[in-house]
Amino acid sequence: MSENNHFPKDFIWGAATAAYQIEGAWNEDGKGESNWDRFSHTPGKILEGHTGDVACDHYHRYPEDIELMKHLGLAAYRFSTSWARILPEGRGKVNQKGLDFYSRLVDGLLEADIMPFATLYHWDLPQALEDEGGWTVRSTAEAFAEYAEAISKHLGDRIKSWATLNEPACSAWLGHLLGIDAPGIKDINKALLASHHLLLAHGLAVPLLRKNAPKAEVGIVLNTSWAEAASNSRADLDDARKGDGLWGRWFIDPVFGRGYPQDVVRDVIAQGAKPDFMDCVKPGDLATISAPLDFIGINYYTRNLHRAAEEGNEPQERFRAEKSPENFSELEWEKYADGLHFLLTRVAFEYQPRKIYVTENGASYSIGPDEDGRVHDKYRVSYYRDHVAAMQRTLAAGVPLAGYFAWSLLDNFEWRSGYTQRFGIVWVDFETQERTLKDSALYYRNVIKKNALVEEIEQ
Repeated sequence: MSENNHFPKDFIWGAATAAYQIEGAWNEDGKGESNWDRFSHTPGKILEGHTGDVACDHYHRYPEDIELMKHLGLAAYRFSTSWARILPEGRGKVNQKGLDFYSRLVDGLLEADIMPFATLYHWDLPQALEDEGGWTVRSTAEAFAEYAEAISKHLGDRIKSWATLNEPACSAWLGHLLGIDAPGIKDINKALLASHHLLLAHGLAVPLLRKNAPKAEVGIVLNTSWAEAASNSRADLDDARKGDGLWGRWFIDPVFGRGYPQDVVRDVIAQGAKPDFMDCVKPGDLATISAPLDFIGINYYTRNLHRAAEEGNEPQERFRAEKSPENFSELEWEKYADGLHFLLTRVAFEYQPRKIYVTENGASYSIGPDEDGRVHDKYRVSYYRDHVAAMQRTLAAGVPLAGYFAWSLLDNFEWRSGYTQRFGIVWVDFETQERTLKDSALYYRNVIKKNALVEEIEQ
């Protein structure tokens, strides 16, 4: 990197959202019910009984949101498409009004000189497929291929970057193992089935995207915290290995042709999985899953410091920072920018991807407008500043890092937390739908304008 803190000229600065979190219009214009519609409407599942029925009303207000993106100078916008809006039953008849919405959105972005980065699946499965077994059955992966065909055939001429899945680890483990996300299942065997069928869906979609969008790049978005042992004790090191294995390697290894890691297979069997659970992996599946990709997206927020609850464990050597808003978000996620650098360099040198994007990165703070209407979210500004600096170190190490997407453009429906957590660089008043640029948006606008790490906020 140069001494003036500049990024490469072709580095892409963007922001990210997800369909269920911002669109609203949950039952308009022929859209089918999704598993998150069902889950959020189930009493007790979401804090304060919130739902994504309206969210940020992006379905109706997307032109206003595109203007915001243009004002910030974004080069790219990462969004997800709603499967149930395109195929209300998950397969079969296509809903033309759903396709038309995404066509208008993409055309609006292109007119504003903003590159559309589309993600096909960000957790919202058509409820009709959930009723058939969802990701626990192989037919859902096959239905996903039909969905990928339908939308890429319609938009493949205009969208030049496609991701198949967003965070399959969350869909599998949060939705089917811990049961805290849709569909709310707590079953290790079903979770493992879901993990494989998600990856199979990815692999089935890749050649279809390449066929319908031959000039586009195709990839997948994975997430993991930076797993670090709290000490060098055998117990802590093994606990970190387990966390890294289940949340990271279980997904990235098969995508890059290594198959499922055998240490994780042993771990999950020890935790109660059926010894024959790998029978769901049929001949040819691993080859399908490891179809060559143009990029991998990495979502990073924090590190996970592993401390094994074992009697006689050695003293803890590595401590998190002092608990304060400067160091921890309101979700109690630690601000640990070094973890982004460590994670990106590890992925680059261990798996050799052609290109890496940071597809999500951000922090939750609920600081709202003051009496002058300004949102002084200084802790989020600090978070972004530290992670932009970490990316500079990463580029200097030779990592093929091509872009960064702040999470999120807008305050939105934050899954099981409802509207109680705010990740946006734009404040959303959910009563009036008024948007207000936060100081973090002004800071990010300056980073984009200078294409460099900056300290100040320009108005």
